[in-house]
Amino acid sequence: MSEFEYKGKTMTGSPVSGTLKAKSRPELERILRKNRILVTSARKKPAQISFKFGSGIKKLDISRFTRQFATMIGSGLPMIQCLEILASQTESLEMRKVIVLVKDSVQGGSTLSDALSRHPKVFDQLYTNMVHAGEMGGALDVILVRLAGYREKADALVRKVKGAMMYPIVISIVATVVTVAMLAFVVPVFAKMFAGLGSELPAPTLVILGISNFLQSYIVYIMLVVVVLIVGYNFYVRTPDGRLMADRVYINSPVLGNLIRKSAISRFTRTLGTLLSSGVSILEALEITAKTAGNRVIQDAIRKSVISIAEGDTITGPLKETGVFPPMVTQMISVGEKTGGLDEMLNKIADFYDEEVDAAVTALTSIIEPVVIVFMGVVIGGILIAMYLPMFDIIGKIS
Repeated sequence: MSEFEYKGKTMTGSPVSGTLKAKSRPELERILRKNRILVTSARKKPAQISFKFGSGIKKLDISRFTRQFATMIGSGLPMIQCLEILASQTESLEMRKVIVLVKDSVQGGSTLSDALSRHPKVFDQLYTNMVHAGEMGGALDVILVRLAGYREKADALVRKVKGAMMYPIVISIVATVVTVAMLAFVVPVFAKMFAGLGSELPAPTLVILGISNFLQSYIVYIMLVVVVLIVGYNFYVRTPDGRLMADRVYINSPVLGNLIRKSAISRFTRTLGTLLSSGVSILEALEITAKTAGNRVIQDAIRKSVISIAEGDTITGPLKETGVFPPMVTQMISVGEKTGGLDEMLNKIADFYDEEVDAAVTALTSIIEPVVIVFMGVVIGGILIAMYLPMFDIIGKIS
């Protein structure tokens, strides 16, 4: 399908212009004629070379667009007018371009879900499927409100997890930089001073001086090895086996594992519950949830659940086998399946685990802070004591 830039006139003679995707110019003219637009000129839009990574649009912009769009649709405004207003008032230039393209597609005869699906980097499969379900059920305003609520809660969860993980990462980087700086710049000053003493140095001082000499001699090679390991790790985790192994390690890690597990459960239950309550079938909802799970361990369990349901079994069996989901979660899902209120039960689990993530973030911060302070104190204090031990020895001999 090619994207065309067109100019034309409406039935009243007013000039119009825009862009629209079509297989050929005759098809473009046919689509626009259905919308009472007579094409005067059209050409294929030239390809643009872009070096941009991703969509360049923040998740917050998408959530804000969804909430405002839901409010306008619920107020009874025509869809085209809603999109025009949203395009004119959004601050993100990239988001504005996408909204304009969506508006042009809808104006050209496409459904809203089809227009959104042409921008998969901005509107994922979950988003477009929920909008499609709303269009089919005639409850687009309700679905958009539900989708806006889902995105806002999901974004808040991501911010909490990122915030919790950012703190120890920053502190660890600072501690590493300070330690390396002391070994590379401060310890050599003491080494020159000790060289003129001619006396035997204590064992701790010799160890620190040896580490300092090694660091100064091989710092370039050490940095190259670190870069190679980071690049190699990034390539490895992009493979299916690497991603599965990394996710399994993350979710079972002693410190961050509890937080990652709870956030993964919250995301899974929130996504599946929102899709089911929006009218998406259980099998399709599970497929979409698997693709947006964000963790291969949970993704594999969801895919096994799809097979389980297709064979007439329940969803809870494969979830129990992962060892990720606590008994309370699987029991509540089982009750929801038996009572026919699975969507409501999943949303309750998600709300509960959102609170659990808050508690885990607070606990993680309170644990990591003293641990990092003690670690920095031991490392930096140990270096300083090792450097001053020879001086204490010399003072003792003088006395």
